[in-house]
Amino acid sequence: MEWDHVAGKLRNYAYINGSSTVVCKPLVIEGELFVVVAQLFKGSHIYKRHEATGQFLHMQVIDSSRIRKPNDIEVFRVEGDWYFIMADSSKAGSTTLYRWNGHGFYSHQSLHAWYRDTDAEFLEIAGKPHLILASSSQRPVIYQWNKQQFVRRTDIPDMDDVYAVKHFKVKEDVYICLTRFLGDSKVMHWDGSMFRDVQQMPSRGSMVFQPLNIAGYRYAFLGNDYSFSKVYRYDPITGLFQHFQELNTQAPRSFAHLNVDKRDFLIASSFKGKTHIYQHVIHDESA
Repeated sequence: MEWDHVAGKLRNYAYINGSSTVVCKPLVIEGELFVVVAQLFKGSHIYKRHEATGQFLHMQVIDSSRIRKPNDIEVFRVEGDWYFIMADSSKAGSTTLYRWNGHGFYSHQSLHAWYRDTDAEFLEIAGKPHLILASSSQRPVIYQWNKQQFVRRTDIPDMDDVYAVKHFKVKEDVYICLTRFLGDSKVMHWDGSMFRDVQQMPSRGSMVFQPLNIAGYRYAFLGNDYSFSKVYRYDPITGLFQHFQELNTQAPRSFAHLNVDKRDFLIASSFKGKTHIYQHVIHDESA
């Protein structure tokens, strides 16, 4: 979709046909736009935007024998090179890291085979690139970049059945939001050697816990498949998230922030219904 500056709303721009699409991730390399499309069937694919027509043309197939059941894609850059990692949630799958070689993306490293990974999160800890992999069969595992590959560093104790991990920073402090479908989701803080508990949120039915900075405020969006999704706002004095609002989006799978024409929007994708777009509005309560 693209923003219509006259009408002040998003409109259809182009279509990419897919089969049971799980996730799409855009990335820009040397001014060219690519989209990685992960699918449950018929393999995953990479498309490239054609500058003259504006259409997305098929460029590459990701080997379906390597990635059997993709569940997440994370795009990042390390030491000047572009990578994406595709989390594989199948029993016999292997989460795989792909590297851009100037012509296409090719397998660079296999991580975490046989663990049914559901999410990958790239972040920097003490200035060093790290990955956190969430899995349905064990605790989240932290990898650190070391000489052209990721090596296992540690795991996150007492956090089984984590579905997804997202991070945010407060000044130089690193925090993570861990989503659990059963039990409580958590906010944790890196203390220099490991992540420690900061806050718990009841989250039965949650598959996304997304921190976002919007218009100078820090929020955390906790989706829910059975009830309203909850919005929390960060209190810099207490260092905790406070309940702020509820959103009626059915079974949300992601929350994303879009800033355009000096307006802030929240895009909430839905597994069961329509994607919702909310506008962030600041009320002046001083009057």
